[in-house]
Amino acid sequence: MFSELNRYRRVFQTFARNSLVRDMTFRTNFVIECISSLGWTAMNVGFYLIIFQYTSTIGADTGWDREKFFLFLATTWFINSVVQAFFMPNAEEFSELIRTGGLDFALLKPIDTQFLISFRRVSWSSLANFAAGLVIMVVALSRLAGREVDPYVPTLSASLLYVLFCACGVAIMYSLMICLSATSIWLGRNQTLYNFWFYITNFSRYPMEIYNRGWGTPLYGLFTFVIPVLVVVNVPARLIAKPIDPRSDSEWMLVGWAIVATILSVLVSRWVFRTALGSYRSASS
Repeated sequence: MFSELNRYRRVFQTFARNSLVRDMTFRTNFVIECISSLGWTAMNVGFYLIIFQYTSTIGADTGWDREKFFLFLATTWFINSVVQAFFMPNAEEFSELIRTGGLDFALLKPIDTQFLISFRRVSWSSLANFAAGLVIMVVALSRLAGREVDPYVPTLSASLLYVLFCACGVAIMYSLMICLSATSIWLGRNQTLYNFWFYITNFSRYPMEIYNRGWGTPLYGLFTFVIPVLVVVNVPARLIAKPIDPRSDSEWMLVGWAIVATILSVLVSRWVFRTALGSYRSASS
C-alpha cells in the first residue's frame, strides 16, 4: 500500500512540476494572473473594511466582529485557492477531454482515472490568494492577541483542528466539483453546471448564523445537511476564531457533522464518477 501511495505521490509531483514549467514559460501571464487574484482579494478586504465602519459584527449577536470575520475570510481564501489551483483547471477541461477523445487515453493509463483527471494540471497562480490569506490571518490574529479587553490566542489543539477541517472543506468542495464534472459524460458540455458551482459556493463565504432565521432557514438546512457547503468554511473558522472551551453541544455536533459530511461527499463523488465512466462510450463510438 505504501509503495502504491508513493507511486501516486511521484506522479502528482511530476504533474505539479510540469505545470510550473509551463507557467514559467509565460512568466508575464503568470504575474498578471497573480496580480489579478491579489487585486480581487484587496477589493474584498476593502469592501469589508467599509462595512465594519458602520457595524461592529457581521450579523446581530453572531460574535463575528472585524478581526474574527477576517479570520473567516482568510479561511475562505485558503480553501478556495487550493480548490482553484489543483482541481478547477482539470474540471474545466474534463468536457473537452470527452469531446476530443482525450478521455480514451486517460482510461488506458495504468493509474486511477479519477486521480489522473483531477490532478494532471496545477494552476500555480491561484495560490497567490493562499499567500494573501496568510497575511490576513497573521494581521487578524495579532490584533486579537493585542486586545486590551478579552485578548485571544488560539491553542495548539485549535490550530491542529483548524488545519484538519480546512482539509475537510477542500475535500467537500472537490467532491462537489467532481460530481458536476462527471455529468459532462451524460450532457456533453455542462458549462451551466460550473456556473451553478460558483453560485452554490457563494453561500459558503458568510457565517452560517445569518441564514438561520426567517426565510433563510430553508437555505441553512439545505446548504448544511444536503449540499454541505456551509460547513466548509464555518467549522474551521469557528475553531480558530473562538475558544474551543466552552462550546455548546450544538457546536460540537456541527463539528461531528463536518467529518461525516466529508466522508459522505467523497464516497458519493466517487460513486458518481465511476457510474458516469460506466456510461462513457468513447469519442469514436
